[in-house]
Amino acid sequence: MRTPLCDLFGLEHPIVGFSPSEHVAAAVSRAGGLGVLGAVRFNDPAELDKTLDWMDAHTGGRPYGIDVVMPARVPAEGAAQDLYELIPEPHKDFVQDTLLKLGVPPLPGDVQAADGVLGWLHSLARQHVEVALAHPARLIANALGPPPPDVIASAHERGMLVAALAGTAEHARRQVASGVDIVVAQGYEAGGHTGEIGSMVLIPEVVDAVDTKATVLAAGGIGCGRQIAAALALGAAGVWMGSAWLATEEYATTTSAPAVTDAVLNATSSDTVRSRIYSGKPARLLKNRWTDAWEQPGAPEPLAMPLQNLLVSEAHQRLFRSGQSDLVPMPAGQIVGRITEVRTVAAVMADLVKEADQTLEKLTNLR
Repeated sequence: MRTPLCDLFGLEHPIVGFSPSEHVAAAVSRAGGLGVLGAVRFNDPAELDKTLDWMDAHTGGRPYGIDVVMPARVPAEGAAQDLYELIPEPHKDFVQDTLLKLGVPPLPGDVQAADGVLGWLHSLARQHVEVALAHPARLIANALGPPPPDVIASAHERGMLVAALAGTAEHARRQVASGVDIVVAQGYEAGGHTGEIGSMVLIPEVVDAVDTKATVLAAGGIGCGRQIAAALALGAAGVWMGSAWLATEEYATTTSAPAVTDAVLNATSSDTVRSRIYSGKPARLLKNRWTDAWEQPGAPEPLAMPLQNLLVSEAHQRLFRSGQSDLVPMPAGQIVGRITEVRTVAAVMADLVKEADQTLEKLTNLR
């Protein structure tokens, strides 16, 4: 199973694995795919730099990428405290009342409340890019469309390729016109920020819109080899996968892993919901008592990015620390229904490749 994506990066398999865990991303690269580290969680660029040093040392010389979130300036740039003052008091009251009703304990006295994920801010995302450009990463991806022209130019000057996620064919056309090299056609089924068009419809639309001007990857609803083969049949040169790695042994190194693993293993494909409560933009999350609370009569409308994440940042800390799997505020795609056991990244990759090869061979024999 070799496609132009393999030649573009020197990969063994046309599989891109996105994860907020450097251990997962590095393992994907070592297994022959392209591991992509999500940078949005790094409020301190120096910590991202340190983590990329670790990636450099643990990818075995294999290529890897970085994913940033570079939105428009909404509603304004500023320190976490400055932005927090823009949050309406009724929203703050709702969050605290909901945590009380759900029986979520406060943070221990020795644990400091987080400032929120400031990586949603344009200014910090730019610092993430500057850090990434100083490392031998091969790809910079932006989860919210094409990066600014100067960022694309800087990446190209360093021999890095640029990717952007698209939810419509028109998004893809604009991204190609801006100089993006790789368009990730992300369907409605995907975890995290996602659009409204299903993968079966979206992928060929984006392939046709892009034509030969850029490489197209398929994302959303991909968690087995048969689905990889389907994505290739729809015209994609490879796949972008995120939720498939949530129950891997490597992901278990993160502090939130026990509750997340339990939630993922017990979830069906119906146990996700698309909501703005995570970041202020539509994102698919695990459906649970926390997401249900925001859908009840009287619940406030989520705020715009980045205020919504600042509003719920401490709540997320408390929800994760509670260890209750029916409360974790976790982005996840509908593919979680296929995840039934904890395995290594290498084992997941091996099964993906084997089943994809077998499926492609079966399709060939139908001629």
